[in-house]
Amino acid sequence: MQARTLRIGTRGSPLALAQAHEVRGRLMAAHGLPEEAFEIRVYKTTGDTIQDRPLAEVGGKGLFTKEIEEALLAREVDLAVHSMKDMQTVLPDGLGIGAVLPREDVRDAFISLAYASLAALPEGAVVGTSSLRRQAQVKRIRPDLKVVGFRGNVQTRLRKLADGVADATLLACAGLNRLGMADRITAPIETEDVLPAVAQGAIAVEIREDDTETARLIALLNHEPTALCVTAERAFLTRLEGSCRTPIAGLAEINGDTLRFRGKVFSPDGERGFDIEREGPVGSAAALGTTAADALIELGAETLLPQSA
Repeated sequence: MQARTLRIGTRGSPLALAQAHEVRGRLMAAHGLPEEAFEIRVYKTTGDTIQDRPLAEVGGKGLFTKEIEEALLAREVDLAVHSMKDMQTVLPDGLGIGAVLPREDVRDAFISLAYASLAALPEGAVVGTSSLRRQAQVKRIRPDLKVVGFRGNVQTRLRKLADGVADATLLACAGLNRLGMADRITAPIETEDVLPAVAQGAIAVEIREDDTETARLIALLNHEPTALCVTAERAFLTRLEGSCRTPIAGLAEINGDTLRFRGKVFSPDGERGFDIEREGPVGSAAALGTTAADALIELGAETLLPQSA
C-alpha cells in the first residue's frame, strides 16, 4: 500500500487533464488507492505559451513536455503524463518511459459542418491544420485545397471551424474520444489515406530512472502491444532525426507474432514523398523501425530532411 501522495505533472488543456485523470484512475484501480492519494499539478509549457506563430518555426519536439520534464527532474512531481506523439525521441538524462497506456484510435478525424469527407470538399476549399504532416498529406490527396494554420486546443480549433475560418479541419480521433466528443467526428480518415503521426493515440507515463518505487507502481499500467508499436515508430523517427519541421508519419500494427510498419516522409507542400512498408517479428520492433528508415533514406528521403540542407 502506497503511503505518500503521488504527484502527477501535466499540461492544463482539457485533453491533457483527461489523460492525467485516466492515469490516476488506472492507478487507483490497480492498487486500490483513493483519489486523495494523488495530486495533479498543472504546468504551462513552451508550446502552450507560443501562440503567434506555427510551432514548426520554433523547431523540434518537446515543446509541450519541456517544463513538465524539468519539474520531474526537480522532484516537484513523481510522474509526468504526455501525449506520446509530443515527446522527444531522446529523453533528457535521468528520465525514462515507465508505462504506455493502451492505444486509442490512431486515425485522424475529418471534421466539417458542411461536407462529409475530404473528397467531398469543393475545389479551393479551406482546410485548417497546424500539422505539417496533415498539411502535406491533404495537399498530396487534394492539391487544389488551401491549407491555413489552425493553432489551439481541440475546443479552440472547433470554435474556429464554427466561425468559418476554414471549411474543414483534421484532429486526432483519439483526443476527441478521450474528451467524450466522438460525435464531433464527421468521418474517420483511414490510415491508407492519411498516415498518423508517430505514437498518435498513445499516452506515455514518464518517470525518473532512479525512482524504483514509482516504477513499480506504474508497471501494471503498461500495455505491451502498444509499447512495442510505439517503439518501432519512435525508432523510425529517431533514425530520420525528424522534427516538427519535417512531415513524417509512421504506424506499427501487430497481427499475431508479426509487426507491420508503414512510414512516410513528405515535402511540406505534399508534392514529393517517400513511403515504406516492412514486416517482422514483434520482438524486433526497434530494429524494424530503424531499418524502415534506412530504406527510405536509400530511396532518397534524406533530401527532404533538415540535415540534408
